[in-house]
Amino acid sequence: MWVAAETGGLGGLGALGSILPFVLMFAVFYFLLIRPQQRKQKHRSAMLNQLKKGDKVVTIGGMHGTILEITDDVVVLRINDTTKVTFDRSAINNVSSSAAAPVEKKEDKTEETKA
Repeated sequence: MWVAAETGGLGGLGALGSILPFVLMFAVFYFLLIRPQQRKQKHRSAMLNQLKKGDKVVTIGGMHGTILEITDDVVVLRINDTTKVTFDRSAINNVSSSAAAPVEKKEDKTEETKA
């Protein structure tokens, strides 16, 4: 009689005890996989929305260029002085520098050595 009472599995937990491991697994997946992916997607979406003419960008394929024209779906990049290439806006991987960002001038070190 005591044996039958003790073989009830998780004791008094019943249905909650059988669902608890699945809830814990979902929580682990959410915090380790789903939430970081959502943050990354938000950051990428914000970056794509802030693109403007003159930004220096890198495409997913690794091509570097400067934005000449931009619409909702299409970006035209200048790769060098004569080459223009058209990409989907979603093909932009990151912005390497912005046109609004001030360009730092390198100081001439030869003047420092003369003084």
